[in-house]
Amino acid sequence: MTRISSALVRLLSAAALASSGMAFAAAPAMTSDGALTDHKGMTLYTYDKDTSAGKSVCNDQCATDWPPLTASSSDKAEGDWTIIKRDDGASQWVYKGKPLYTFKNDKAAGDKTGDGKGDVWHIAKP
Repeated sequence: MTRISSALVRLLSAAALASSGMAFAAAPAMTSDGALTDHKGMTLYTYDKDTSAGKSVCNDQCATDWPPLTASSSDKAEGDWTIIKRDDGASQWVYKGKPLYTFKNDKAAGDKTGDGKGDVWHIAKP
């Protein structure tokens, strides 16, 4: 009986913590070799044509080639991180005012083939 009571207390405590808003979510990106990466280790990029922190101008074919780092409806921004609404209605992560993207030609974690493309794409740095 004690085992069941103890397990029930742990379960109820975890549920209370999660519903209280005190549960901690993972940061939207990590740092690897001086670059920001998504949680799969894929390099993140910024786009020089994104000149307004609240707007991404990479849409349609651009967004196919440079997929945005999307945020879910439950994600919460804090500190240097913000979330914007894209033209397609999706939410996108922004770091220090710059929307973040991956690159379709990066095939493995750590690839950085998008750096310098068109002189407008750059590795996002912490």
